[in-house]
Amino acid sequence: MTAAAVADRPDDTGTPAAASPSATSTPDPASGSAGAFQDPAAPSYTAPPADATPVRVQIPSIGVDSGLEDLGLGAQGELDPPKEWQSAGWYQDGVVPGAVGPAVIAGHVDSGSGPAVFVDLAKLVPGDEVQVTLSTGSVETFRVTGSERTPKATFPTSDVYGATPTPGLRLITCDGTFDRSTGHYVDNLIVFADLVTS
Repeated sequence: MTAAAVADRPDDTGTPAAASPSATSTPDPASGSAGAFQDPAAPSYTAPPADATPVRVQIPSIGVDSGLEDLGLGAQGELDPPKEWQSAGWYQDGVVPGAVGPAVIAGHVDSGSGPAVFVDLAKLVPGDEVQVTLSTGSVETFRVTGSERTPKATFPTSDVYGATPTPGLRLITCDGTFDRSTGHYVDNLIVFADLVTS
């Protein structure tokens, strides 16, 4: 979405939620925990230390270079969006990027004054790379495998937060039509990526 397309949107009236799964589909933090579905034939990788946290996300192909806020869940079980428009956020009760399971990073597509951190997320194509820097200084590199645009009312919680046999990454932003009556976009865009392994 271009700056012109959002210029007439009311400033800060209804923050666009980064993701809105229903309260009955709250993600299970343990669903992607280490050891789940380990395949001895899977590619090799070194899991990050248990106390590591992600501090920065970079997506060179679309010019993203952002620090990461820690995100939790709202009252209805939805992922809280980042407080800052130009900052992405990591779901802190989920998986650390580089560990087995799907790590989740969300960001706004725009604000009342123009584009936000994930404005160009829809331009990502399979093969594009995403780098996540951890608090240890190590960098986990993921490769985009695909994307999905989905109505928030039918958010695919299991596809985003469900256990996976290898480390993965989900990037989430708002998409579709902005509903002025609710102050939210009607859809989410989800980008799926897998860890680049040796």
